[in-house]
Amino acid sequence: MMIPERFVEPLQFAAKELMGQLRPYNEEDERLVQKGLLLFRQRLVYQLRFESDKISATVQDVTPAKVVLDLDFIHLSECSCPVEGFCRHKLAVFFQLLSHARSVSTWVEEWRQPLKEKKTAKQLGLQTAKDLLRTQGRLKPDYDTWIAAFNESFDTILEGQGEPKPYIMTELYQVYERRWKAGAPFEQEWKLLYSLIGYVFSFQKLMKLSVKLDHPSEMINRYYIHLFHDTTDEIAHLIDKLSIHSLPFAFDEFIEKLKQDSTALVTVNFPFEYERTYLYRLLWTKFFKKKAWYEEEIRKLQAYKETNLPIIVGIIHLHILAKEDETALEVLAKTDKSMTPYMLYWIEQFTHQKDWQRMGPFIETYINRLNEYLLTSKNFYEKTNYTKLAIKAIAPYCEQTEKADLYEKALIETLPYCFSEYESFLFERKAFTKWLDLHGYTNMGIVTIPKERLKILEKEEPACLLPLYHHAVQDHIARKGRDNYRDAVRKMKKLRTLYKKLKRQDEWEFFLETLLEKTKRLRAFQEECQRGKLIDA
Repeated sequence: MMIPERFVEPLQFAAKELMGQLRPYNEEDERLVQKGLLLFRQRLVYQLRFESDKISATVQDVTPAKVVLDLDFIHLSECSCPVEGFCRHKLAVFFQLLSHARSVSTWVEEWRQPLKEKKTAKQLGLQTAKDLLRTQGRLKPDYDTWIAAFNESFDTILEGQGEPKPYIMTELYQVYERRWKAGAPFEQEWKLLYSLIGYVFSFQKLMKLSVKLDHPSEMINRYYIHLFHDTTDEIAHLIDKLSIHSLPFAFDEFIEKLKQDSTALVTVNFPFEYERTYLYRLLWTKFFKKKAWYEEEIRKLQAYKETNLPIIVGIIHLHILAKEDETALEVLAKTDKSMTPYMLYWIEQFTHQKDWQRMGPFIETYINRLNEYLLTSKNFYEKTNYTKLAIKAIAPYCEQTEKADLYEKALIETLPYCFSEYESFLFERKAFTKWLDLHGYTNMGIVTIPKERLKILEKEEPACLLPLYHHAVQDHIARKGRDNYRDAVRKMKKLRTLYKKLKRQDEWEFFLETLLEKTKRLRAFQEECQRGKLIDA
């Protein structure tokens, strides 16, 4: 069979896409490929047809599966089986199609190559680490000696076999980590300091290697972003351990040099700005605590000609640590919406210190920027998740300072992503008119409101329920069908009760008369009104 010319290039593209989407070191993906291969090799794919822009086929499994492959967007391909995502039937059809253009075995071999390379890299790395351990052994306390040993281990293990592929970075890094840990001093305090310096160095070295190899953000995210996150977690844990007791004077020289080296976290041009900025602020918040150091570091950062966002965050952070809030706010005022997510760290720090007075101007600035920042994303779930973080961070300040109006402003600025929080806020304060307006704004039906709340409203503010029930009645009638008509009648009975309670029976009579006139051609609805004894038979 010859593949039509228009499908040749899309097939190559799809083959490459699948090569990246399916991971050979993932057991589920490995099983999926094996099952797809088995169906293909048993010749269970038939009725292969080339349509305008897609390929259809049937796969004879336990029950026949109808497959439609979309080579332009392979992940959007369809199958009649109930499995979500890419199933064995889609793979079987892909292999059947591929077999008419190139060797399926060659594709499978290339797909499995990263797994083989990972194993080989790990074995070579382990052997290299053993050789380094024999030559270096345990290291005595000396900052420069430690850094030199870390550097030699990193370069030898991660780059000793040539340029490392992104999918083997994790294996090589883990071997390197085990190696430098083996050189730690015996004394517990020195071991903690050694580990802290080792992890900070490793974060920076891995960052610089990523830049050197020109790995794009997508690739780092896919293969080894977790290494940066795990390293940051280890650093936070070590700082907490070291801060329990007063540090020996012998540590001063080490901390001074680590402080100097930390500047590179915000000055290196590495795409993951938030991760490196977070680590920089963590170190300066919890480990470098002299005011003279803050002033020196500010001058150092201000001297950089190419000012980036992490550098500006660093400058603001140092001013805050030095309790120069006015200067920090002045610098902050000159920034755009990209600064907004970085403000959460300072708000959380002020909350931890219960420094409500200093926190006020930062909270107000943050709230004023929320709406603009949310507009930068098109993903509803991203916006909702960030809003939850923001509202959670703002809440303690507003509670402690009794600024419910400021909290409400934050909720309004982040609608509709904080609907449930704002709805609860209004209901708890019995601001029922605003609560009703909110439901009207979001077009949420009465069925979404818990029965307990309906009972409270019926008792305390029954008039608020009238528009909700009216809307529900109209909605049921518009949907048509006996079930909807019955639901409409049930809501109308509730309306009748509410109007009676409010002593507004005339309005009820007028509404019923008008509605029956408008729906006189809906015989089924009229019958349900009779059955519900809203009108006489």
